[in-house]
Amino acid sequence: MPSLLPSEPSFGTSGGRQRYKNFSVPFPANLLLKRIVHSSFEKLHFMQIPVVRFNRDASAFSKTLKARVDAYFEESGRSRKGDWRLHIKSIGMIALFFVPWALFSFGSIGGGMWFWIAEIAMGFGLAGIGLNVMHDANHGSYSQSKKVNNVVGRVLDLVGGSAPLWRIQHNVLHHSFTNISGLDEDIDTPGILRFTPDRPLKKIHKLQFIYAWFFYCIMTLFWMTAKDWIALYRYKSKDLIKSSGTTFGKLFGELVVTKILYFSYILVIPAVFSGLSIGQVILGWMVMHAVTGLILASIFQPAHVLEELQFIEAEAGAKMEDDPLSHQLKTTANFGTGSKVFTWMCGGLNHQIEHHLFPQISHIHFSALAPIVKKTAEEFGLPYRSSTTFAGALALHTKMLWHLGRKQQMA
Repeated sequence: MPSLLPSEPSFGTSGGRQRYKNFSVPFPANLLLKRIVHSSFEKLHFMQIPVVRFNRDASAFSKTLKARVDAYFEESGRSRKGDWRLHIKSIGMIALFFVPWALFSFGSIGGGMWFWIAEIAMGFGLAGIGLNVMHDANHGSYSQSKKVNNVVGRVLDLVGGSAPLWRIQHNVLHHSFTNISGLDEDIDTPGILRFTPDRPLKKIHKLQFIYAWFFYCIMTLFWMTAKDWIALYRYKSKDLIKSSGTTFGKLFGELVVTKILYFSYILVIPAVFSGLSIGQVILGWMVMHAVTGLILASIFQPAHVLEELQFIEAEAGAKMEDDPLSHQLKTTANFGTGSKVFTWMCGGLNHQIEHHLFPQISHIHFSALAPIVKKTAEEFGLPYRSSTTFAGALALHTKMLWHLGRKQQMA
């Protein structure tokens, strides 16, 4: 039986999108971290959402790759989790957020140029926390200790988000169903943006390659103010909260408490003690989020929204022959991996391929794993897509937005 996924998908041809429907096998959130790569979906019956069924049998590629990665760690004697390098970087990123906050909140730097420098620095710090600290922790790759991962992962709640809701959205929906429309929320955007070929084409989309960057800038602002509440009720309706091992009431209570804490220290305390007007405090907060949102979007969007990557419309029905690892190679791309500085700054998430293949391995190992993954993919005739530079990846993403604003659905 031929594969249902084309081996060389591309935008603008029939290979760039495949249709599936009548999915009937659900996937449980509470088992994701243990089984994200090699789950058999047939025996899992908790979620009230339809999902695709990946091949339950590991492919030769999957077996070979995992054996080689296992060998790397055995021979190097290194842990798969983070080490002192990640811990030191975590302290730095957290300090980059909270030190400027303390300086302007208690009137140490006033409201002039240094205030705006502080807000921009906080934007970089917040992005750094997201990319380097909470991301590893909420994937269970920060530490060998589950308790440490849970505690460190909660730094997301401290800076305005929700770790439990993020794990559902990111670990369960995005990582399990990458670039599958209707399941991967990272590509299921509001109507004003079109990230997948199966979405209806509107006249306004001709300009999305320009205005998308504005929405990227307000991404985390929307996240901290509204997105978590919307997700809470949406996941409740789909039984995603229950199947993740918690309850709606508990998450609702946590969200109330953490949001009050966040807005108290990020807006109320500066407004009371800094000597700045409430308007300037709010404007500075918005500038901070614009910086963070732009950074995060610029890291994540070029990894999946590109012309040469696979997009699947959850519409017409049949099984997928690909196992989860092969699927990730067809829907994910790397960029700028030759720069050690850039890799350090973005938490190794320019190595998106390695991350999607092995989400429970800390990002500090991705540069070492990349040659292993690339060599194995090439041996088995699977794509390994990587842009030489970060700027090149952004250009390709912009080009994809331009095409999606002009081309109808693919045949």
